[in-house]
Amino acid sequence: MRWEGNRQSDNVEDRRSGGGGGGFGIGGRSIGIGTIVIALVAWGVFGINPLTTIGVITGGGQPQVQQQQGPAQKPPAGDTRAAFVSTVLASTEDAWGQIFREGGAQYKAPRLVLFRGVTPTACGTGQSAMGPFYCPGDQKVYLDMDFFDTLSRQLGAPGEFAQAYVIAHEVAHHVQTLLGVTQKVDAMRGRVSQSQQNALSVRVELQADCFAGIWANKSQQAKNWLEQGDIESAMNAAARIGDDALQRQQSGTVRPDSFTHGSSAQRQRWFNTGLKTGSVQACDTFNTQSL
Repeated sequence: MRWEGNRQSDNVEDRRSGGGGGGFGIGGRSIGIGTIVIALVAWGVFGINPLTTIGVITGGGQPQVQQQQGPAQKPPAGDTRAAFVSTVLASTEDAWGQIFREGGAQYKAPRLVLFRGVTPTACGTGQSAMGPFYCPGDQKVYLDMDFFDTLSRQLGAPGEFAQAYVIAHEVAHHVQTLLGVTQKVDAMRGRVSQSQQNALSVRVELQADCFAGIWANKSQQAKNWLEQGDIESAMNAAARIGDDALQRQQSGTVRPDSFTHGSSAQRQRWFNTGLKTGSVQACDTFNTQSL
């Protein structure tokens, strides 16, 4: 992936030098280590965002963090990994900015927060063990770049374009928030069964994969920066983080009714749909019988 020399985004906030702190305070409530363990197990086995699990256990809907942040810092010059992330984020801004303009709207780009350990968010205390995540409460993507090492070594998905796909997927959740998809799905919580809620979550995540494919399509058209093997590395990443692959790795048992992100084959299919078509309309995972 030939990313060097391309524009870098100014919407990157570097909290890595601030340390993680020792407390986990959410919405005025403290949470015990047992709650955190349950949340992380739910993430590892079922793909459920730990912030969601913690909110359910502690009785909160959209927990608010009470810690205050100082002025946002930019990544230091010479930080190659941060430069890569900033470049990928800039490419998502360009791609979605173009798409929104063509639709007669203005794209509001998210901020991407780099952190280590733990960090406060509008959705609760974010932890590096969660992997990258998007918080609609503050419209920020959170990333501990050590996850890229996990993606490569533990999950078997190396390559810069695999990392770029992960970032594009989280930005896609921001696009869903701007389009109102996130709000509509959230409104269904508590009104449907757990299995139905899981099924809705799968459709949300597969649409985000498809949107990530749209980004790949548009950024390649604009920059011609992909090299041989890049698409394959992204497809491999999509396969490695499919619910069936993660469940098989964690417990040896696959439970489709508990899927929240989709199977490996589904994730690959929808990323490829976005990649081939470059069309938002083609990513309508909510009105199709076959995922």
